[in-house]
Amino acid sequence: MSRPVTLFTGQWADLPLEELAAKAGEWSFDGLELACWGDHFEVERALSEPDYCAKKRALLERHGLSCFALGAHLVGQAVCDRIDSRHRGTLPEEIWGEGDEARIRGRAAERLKDTARAAAALGISLVTGFSGSPIWHRLYSFPPNDFDEIERGYAEFAERFDPIMDVFEAEGVRFCLEVHPTEIAYDFVTTHKALAAIGHRQAFGINLDPSHLAHQFLDPAAFAIEFQERIYHVHVKDSKKRLDGRRSILASHLDFGQAERGWDFVSPGHGDVDFESLFRALNRIGYSGPLSIEWEDSGMEREWGAKDALAFVRRTDFAPSTVAFDAAMQRNG
Repeated sequence: MSRPVTLFTGQWADLPLEELAAKAGEWSFDGLELACWGDHFEVERALSEPDYCAKKRALLERHGLSCFALGAHLVGQAVCDRIDSRHRGTLPEEIWGEGDEARIRGRAAERLKDTARAAAALGISLVTGFSGSPIWHRLYSFPPNDFDEIERGYAEFAERFDPIMDVFEAEGVRFCLEVHPTEIAYDFVTTHKALAAIGHRQAFGINLDPSHLAHQFLDPAAFAIEFQERIYHVHVKDSKKRLDGRRSILASHLDFGQAERGWDFVSPGHGDVDFESLFRALNRIGYSGPLSIEWEDSGMEREWGAKDALAFVRRTDFAPSTVAFDAAMQRNG
């Protein structure tokens, strides 16, 4: 098994896709996970311009690259979130519109449906992304939570995502929720609850990003085993805890990269994620899809980091054995 190694373009959307594809091809990536922002992949153009998807495929092919997934994180976040001024900085103007919360969520849901249609037009079957959450702000139970309201939050998530999944199913595309703080699913318990809320629909699965589990003191390999039937896509990203009695795991309302944070994202292989255990778990569950590097490290130059991350994955990932290691010691017959 040779898993393709791709680069998620979300953190590179300041570069035109033509420029980034040339770099990624030169660095020997196998493909790109195209973000649906910047000029990397524009959903509405994919549906309105007959040759848009063909041109995107041709651009990638010129640089020896494939595409296995689209990333719809920014729009997906608005589907279930309680909208505030932060979302204006991440949403397209046509989704933000006049700033009305209910209309923003409705337009975001329609755009996510269109993303499934655009993915099918591009010839791929995976869309990674976020869901947002109507209950994330209730994480810390003080003032004391009304836990019936928590359950209503999962019901609201299902009400919003069921019509979206209808379109994904019709298009033969699967949605891969990145299990992540601020989403409806962020750990083992909440992932089980989210899957149950949406009726375990096959179109709704998981984009496993170990960096979001590691700083919660969770085991990404165990997560892969537990949710093996729903691991549709995998991100390669790392995080590093720096808990010394003064730094907080809650990150102190500090931006990424600030020294007083209790944890931070780092380039793969430079943090706390045990990637060998994760890759062994992926072998065990038969995952053969892409390993998509989502590169984030505030302390490292990103082009050097992307190449370093690719080299790390190439030397760390390995195929499972096809024979028992002691088979050669046994008698024939």
